[in-house]
Amino acid sequence: MDQVIQDVHMNGGTAETSYSANSLAQKTAILITRPIVEEAILNILSKLYNTTTISAATSELRKTTIGIAELGCSSGPNALLVVSYILDSIYNKHFQSGSATPEILVFLNDLPGNDFNTLFKDVGGFCDKLRRTTGDGFGPCFVSGTPGTFYGRLFPSDTLHIVHSSYSLMWLSQVPHGIEKTNKGNFYIAKSSPPSVVTAYLNQFKKNFRVFLECRSEELINGGKMVLIVVGRSSSDPTSKECCSFWELLALSAHDLVLKGAIEKEISNSFNMPAYFPSPEEMKSVIMSEGSFTINRIETFGVNWDGSGCNGNEKSVTNKLISSHYIANSLRAVSEPLLADHFGEKIMDELYGRFMERIEEYAATEKN
Repeated sequence: MDQVIQDVHMNGGTAETSYSANSLAQKTAILITRPIVEEAILNILSKLYNTTTISAATSELRKTTIGIAELGCSSGPNALLVVSYILDSIYNKHFQSGSATPEILVFLNDLPGNDFNTLFKDVGGFCDKLRRTTGDGFGPCFVSGTPGTFYGRLFPSDTLHIVHSSYSLMWLSQVPHGIEKTNKGNFYIAKSSPPSVVTAYLNQFKKNFRVFLECRSEELINGGKMVLIVVGRSSSDPTSKECCSFWELLALSAHDLVLKGAIEKEISNSFNMPAYFPSPEEMKSVIMSEGSFTINRIETFGVNWDGSGCNGNEKSVTNKLISSHYIANSLRAVSEPLLADHFGEKIMDELYGRFMERIEEYAATEKN
């Protein structure tokens, strides 16, 4: 379990195959959900403050702290994007111009293997930009990194007002136990996976998500909110193409290299992704059974694999070759650390090169 926690991180830096350079799909999802994030923080603020008395209570407001946590932040342009939306709502949409604002605590969380160095380089420019856009209304804003798994406590009780997490909660704390010898040839759930594999993945997700909810319920203030963007599926079928296709293509790419003798068959057969793509019903079931949170809304929306559009708008993908290259790099950015640890770094270029060819073939006939 500890090894998986260490290896589940995105490719760092800013190179061609880094997460920073290949996270357009994630950005698209964040842009789509911006109104929900703004609604959440404004709702919290409206309950915390009587807006008619803000000007007369500046000294009291200065003593107030708003805690914001971005869980699974990774690095790159998306890491601070949601935080900027939240702060814009605080400074420009809730408080009157010239009013004293509360102190802001921003916690950027990811696993210890995350590229925090690249992330921290962006923080200074982020704060400078914030000062320019808010002017005199800019209050004290403190940004810190919090390494650790969110499947455990990260913050003191009653510290946070809003928690945001995007494209993170589908990652599991570990590969489900007992599937190593029963899911051969697959990297994830597939049509050929026995029912025991599907059950093991679902149970691991339920266990992890429940712990996540229990921990956040302790850390959030009474009335605090969470906005969670999770890569999942709208279908009730856990083997549906919408959530399994890209991992199946990656597994087939590895099999191609097995046939060439570049990868040993047993090594390929023993790899499984520590991830699960839940349905809305599965998420709702865990939330309701855990009991700490009320669901304000659950919505589903589509994003193309290359991040070029959403809701099945395939016209936005104008060049299949360019799109396939970007998709391969995007999946490489999020999965390479795991595969490199299992297969070795030397084979990665060849593996993901074949993966790109597989994606190009797939995109010619299927939706992505």
